[in-house]
Amino acid sequence: MPRPTSDVQAFEAHATDTDLDDLRGRLAAARLPETETVHRAAPDPRRWEQGVPLADLVDLVDYWRTGYNWRSFEQRLAGIGQFRTTIDGLGIHFLHRRSARADAAPLILTHGWPGSIAEFIDVVDELADPAAAEAPAFHVVVPSLPGFGHSDKPAATGWGTEKIAAAWVELMGRLGYSKFVAHGGDWGGNITTVLGGRFPAHVLGIHTTFAEAPPGLTTDGLTAAERKWTEETRHFWRHRAAYAKQQATRPQTIGYSLVDSPVGLLAWILDKFAEWSDTEDSPFERISRDRILDNVTLYWLTRTGASAARIYYESHNSLDPELRVDVPSAITMYPRDIEKCPRPWARERYRQIVRWRSPEIGGHFPSLEVPEYFVKDLQEGLAAVLAAER
Repeated sequence: MPRPTSDVQAFEAHATDTDLDDLRGRLAAARLPETETVHRAAPDPRRWEQGVPLADLVDLVDYWRTGYNWRSFEQRLAGIGQFRTTIDGLGIHFLHRRSARADAAPLILTHGWPGSIAEFIDVVDELADPAAAEAPAFHVVVPSLPGFGHSDKPAATGWGTEKIAAAWVELMGRLGYSKFVAHGGDWGGNITTVLGGRFPAHVLGIHTTFAEAPPGLTTDGLTAAERKWTEETRHFWRHRAAYAKQQATRPQTIGYSLVDSPVGLLAWILDKFAEWSDTEDSPFERISRDRILDNVTLYWLTRTGASAARIYYESHNSLDPELRVDVPSAITMYPRDIEKCPRPWARERYRQIVRWRSPEIGGHFPSLEVPEYFVKDLQEGLAAVLAAER
């Protein structure tokens, strides 16, 4: 059984009472704008046309201040197991849950923005020790991206997706996993693609909800449904991606608000959970208030609003157009995700797609929105990957 090397140290996340009291004080003293000028009764997605509705934010801020329990989340993290190690001079925080199964395969799960390790805490146990004996089991590693959560904040440029992927190979090696499978969505999907493309000697195969095709492909030969996907993705980048442009060009500027104002941070992140989830109106139709607040509070307590935003500065539109993935790949395109890649386009980069799924429900945060489906899909997808690899 592999054991952590001396370079890996156990870690405990524990916010001070002073920081939690300060958070509640800031929430109580928040200065809020007037209500939006789009007046519609809930439920109605058009309520969100100008951003997070004031009434929704006020309700959530009140719960954050008076009802939410951060200590419960800390206990969940401790129950999974937390560690830190230093790679290329940067401290990397990660969760590590070993399976009891002798046939378990190592798996690294990579989150994106505006997510965190909080995206995966409800699925780690089932992935490590599934209830069904016939389901595959995994030794699960969930790192916090550089500048996110309890990982260190880079003090210089250079920590883009290519360097992060190389760091993940080093991390898994330190844990005794010279070969492993990988999953990710959003930035985690980009990093997972780099893992599969750059490190086939270590990566047995990948599962991703974010397949990015090479540039310059035409819609010739695509089905009507696939053309609609490309139109929706184009519309997103033209009309709904101001956040990405801001963080790719001026992360420091927005970072002051994200680190100084918990309400500003909450609104910036909640807006994306609302817009990118497969819901009719509120993200809380599928995702609990506690889980979204776990995620936001992690950003707040670690003061990572600015440092996390910088991943856009480092890596926006940076995926090598010539990169190809030859290891077995399983790809799932959720219907309400913000980018959906047609399978013919995906085949131009992912040369060995062994499983492709387009479920009927789910958005950008499937591990939170549809956790049971997400786990089953990931298990079956990685089982197909491992079978093809053999």
